[in-house]
Amino acid sequence: MTPLPATARPRAIANWLFAVAALIVLMVVVGGITRLTESGLSITEWKPISGAIPPLTDAQWQAEFDNYKRIPEYQQLNQGMTLAGFKAIFFWEYFHRLLGRLIGLAFALPLIWFAVKKAIPRGYGWKLVLLLAAGGMQGVVGWWMVTSGLSVRTDVSHIRLATHLLMALAILAALVWVALDLVALSRSSAEPPARVTRLGAGVVAILFVQLLFGALVAGLNAGLVTDQWPLMNGAFYPGPTQAGQGFFGALFNDPAIVHFVHRWWAWVAVAGLIVLARAAKPIERRASIAIHSAFGIQILLGIATVMSGMNIVLAAAHQLVGALLLVATVWGAHVIGRRR
Repeated sequence: MTPLPATARPRAIANWLFAVAALIVLMVVVGGITRLTESGLSITEWKPISGAIPPLTDAQWQAEFDNYKRIPEYQQLNQGMTLAGFKAIFFWEYFHRLLGRLIGLAFALPLIWFAVKKAIPRGYGWKLVLLLAAGGMQGVVGWWMVTSGLSVRTDVSHIRLATHLLMALAILAALVWVALDLVALSRSSAEPPARVTRLGAGVVAILFVQLLFGALVAGLNAGLVTDQWPLMNGAFYPGPTQAGQGFFGALFNDPAIVHFVHRWWAWVAVAGLIVLARAAKPIERRASIAIHSAFGIQILLGIATVMSGMNIVLAAAHQLVGALLLVATVWGAHVIGRRR
């Protein structure tokens, strides 16, 4: 490996990426609360620039409320909602979008600064640009999700919601991986990027399946199918609740089946995570501890969320720890990828 240029600042860039990753974790939690409070359709227009300014006058608030009254969610579910009630759901969607804009600025502006200062190590510039592009595309996907609920439907498509969430988590995973590479590079200029091992890739893939079904549970309100654990309404396997669907139709669209898969695939994920943690422990014990702690807390939160009837605090905490579990898993996969 060639020595780092004198202007390169891998550690500073890594710290910046970790800060952006923390914002994305916050974004995931706020997105979850937005879904849980049924706030996601309160803003019916996408204005990337001017939308950063919320309504400031009574007339502007009334105009926003009138726009909301035109969509099926209001007409079929929220007839009679007061302006005060609308402001409550507007807050979460507005905060979610504002945080997205903040993340964009928190990534783009330092990236330009580091590029001008020639602080980006060789081979990392294109990775950072791709992450920026992915973040921009995430905004487009978010609006694509919202549009699915502006006509005919009274909520957004659960498939589009899952796409939006998984894309955010994929960006988070990639961000953490690149940051960890840069931390290693800051310690030794001869340190190459970690390789993706079959074990690491396999466990991350298993976890992404679990996260996919978690997103589908949220999109279908499938957590409300039952408040029992380990049984579901007195049975281990509840069977489909919607007739006339094939296997894959039920697998991705039936609330009871989606809930069933999410709660039991979790143990497949746990088995994979234990193997990954054991592989990482001799190299980096902290990564092993992080993985074990995260999946243990996540299992308990998942059970508590179901048995509480989808308590919003527990559900939001479940989504938070899910994002942190992904971070810990990426850390473990990165650790074993550095093994010589």
